[in-house]
Amino acid sequence: MIAISNTYGYIRVSTRDQNEDRQLIAMRELSIPEKNIFLDKQSGKDFERPQYKKLVKKLKPDDLLYIKSIDRLGRNYGEILEQWRILTKEKGIDIVVLDMPLLDTRRGKDLMGTFLSDIVLQVLSFVAENERTNIRQRQAEGIAAAKARGVRFGRPPRPLPENYYSAYQRWKAGAITGTAAAKECGMPLSTFRYRAEIYEKAKLL
Repeated sequence: MIAISNTYGYIRVSTRDQNEDRQLIAMRELSIPEKNIFLDKQSGKDFERPQYKKLVKKLKPDDLLYIKSIDRLGRNYGEILEQWRILTKEKGIDIVVLDMPLLDTRRGKDLMGTFLSDIVLQVLSFVAENERTNIRQRQAEGIAAAKARGVRFGRPPRPLPENYYSAYQRWKAGAITGTAAAKECGMPLSTFRYRAEIYEKAKLL
């Protein structure tokens, strides 16, 4: 009995808020059955994704898998290469990356074709991970720049107690210690001093 090969599509978006329509349209244009299209709404940092795992279990030799771009498969350089090896060598399937025609394992199955495909894959995998690293760096730099401008992150501070102003004035006048003032306001001394600093900078007094 001759095994019938199947065609599959894999789609990934990083968050539940991102739209998968562009990838989905591309898969439907290839006439891939809906039941053979697997979608994960999850980060590409690793391959611990439920739909991807389900897809891999279904794949058998000579099946064909389409993905829109290499970063939809994943963003970790080493893991992309390992998954590519598992899919093409262990599972024995073909993979087509729609945005990169050179990454089509149906073509050039001779030594040179495989060699070129492997080089392109390694370069693109590196680019995908490098871009992820750059995004993290830009985010860190943006946060640092915002903090330098005085932007505060995290939860907004709790409202000051009603007696804060009175305690603050007596503390500034030397009538009571900072520890006593903080205790009156029901807050740690460090928080009392921090809020006093903000109070002064805001010129509320």
